[in-house]
Amino acid sequence: MPNPTTTNPHRSRTRSSTSTSTSRPVQPVQPRTPLRQLLRVASVASGIQFGWALQLSLLTPYVQQLGIPHKWASIIWLCGPVSGLFVQPLVGHLSDRCSSRFGRRRPFILVGAASIVVAVVIIGYAADIGYLIGDDITQNYRPFAIVVFVIGFWILDVANNVTQGPCRALLADLTCNDARRTRVANAYFSLFMAVGNILGYATGSYSGWYKIFTFTLTPACSISCANLKSAFFLDVAFIVVTTYLSIVSAHEVPLSSSGAGESGSAEEAFMWELFGTFKYFSMPVWIVLSVTALTWIGWFPFNLFDTDWMGREIYGGDPEGGLIYDTGVRMGALGLLLNSVVLAVTSLLMERLCRKRGAGFVWGISNIFMAICFIAMLVLTYAANSIGYVSKGQPPPTGIVIAALAIFTILGFPMAITYSVPYALISTHIEPLGLGQGLSMGVLNLAIVVPQIVVSLGSGPWDQLFGGGNSPAFAVAAVAALLSGLLALLAIPRTRTQKPRVRI
Repeated sequence: MPNPTTTNPHRSRTRSSTSTSTSRPVQPVQPRTPLRQLLRVASVASGIQFGWALQLSLLTPYVQQLGIPHKWASIIWLCGPVSGLFVQPLVGHLSDRCSSRFGRRRPFILVGAASIVVAVVIIGYAADIGYLIGDDITQNYRPFAIVVFVIGFWILDVANNVTQGPCRALLADLTCNDARRTRVANAYFSLFMAVGNILGYATGSYSGWYKIFTFTLTPACSISCANLKSAFFLDVAFIVVTTYLSIVSAHEVPLSSSGAGESGSAEEAFMWELFGTFKYFSMPVWIVLSVTALTWIGWFPFNLFDTDWMGREIYGGDPEGGLIYDTGVRMGALGLLLNSVVLAVTSLLMERLCRKRGAGFVWGISNIFMAICFIAMLVLTYAANSIGYVSKGQPPPTGIVIAALAIFTILGFPMAITYSVPYALISTHIEPLGLGQGLSMGVLNLAIVVPQIVVSLGSGPWDQLFGGGNSPAFAVAAVAALLSGLLALLAIPRTRTQKPRVRI
């Protein structure tokens, strides 16, 4: 394998572009950014994650209430990884080259945030729009509402990908490739994701929003639908505030005008450039990408079916049956809220953990914890079926509910690591290639979305093959999480860094 620091043509081309070529834009010189400012810039993550938390906790149950069977519910989520496969690398590529006077990243963050607002409004009013078009609200299956929902869902996932890549790339720009400050910035981002999760899951677990926003309750929109709609209105307000705070806090140096004369074919060549860099990756980069891919094979079934598992397997409800299932879903949202509290605490301790034990060791241990939790979910499902309260129409025993909530809570630790460590590692290892931070985030994104596509296509039919329910998907998740943890422990060097004795 060629040494990327000496034989990589991308590196050579970058070095020569300032004097003899305009094939790459001149990277702006970014002054050292105070950590306090990095904290404000990272705050946009809480606004994005607020809506994502609502999406994760409420939309899989909601789409089944519109009439989509459980085995096809995961297909709806296919839009996220498919859009991420192309949108995030493209946006990263374009933002690396953006010569706007407002900076390289901020225009994309603003457009993405505005698109999120549009998307959640469409999703919230999907049932009402479907009714106006011609849905029969006395039937469980509402095809027009499903179409509107899917359109809004696709816009939301595209908007999330447009926003998150430039957000992380902006933080990497502001840390000037300092490994420790990059970890700190990503820990801040993870912290604000936790804050958004806490607020989003708390909003999703409350069942009385329709009483406050009374206009959301309509003939086509039931109480659970009205609560979802109300929660999205709160999301709109929150994302507007956090996006404004982040954008005004980030002082970007505009791209040099010498980069503005770039060839018009750059956008057409970006995928070739992205995949063309693979042959120059060092072994540590491939290891990080492999661990990331296995990690997300583990996480995505949980993200898809966490609250559905609580409503079906723990509470014994039916998505079309109403109250019992809805109660389980909201209890699942409460579990995800507790999960986010642990995520926030872990984010605060992230830098110290990685400095003392090494990022690879922390990542590996966290993924083994994740595997143990997924196995515990399988055991708890078996216990619930053995007790037999579901078949008798009885509520779940308190011990079963507490155990389920405990599993959700503990998973906050590995989730915090997943949201932070891979981004810091890839940013550090891929820098010698001469790639922009936007494109490096796109490279890591490929290792995230490709496994999600596989899970989206396969988890529903896989579950159905074994008689329905969520256990088969969680079994695959447990195996993938265990493999990723072992790979991280054995293959990522346990390098420790000392905190510099200078004032930041």
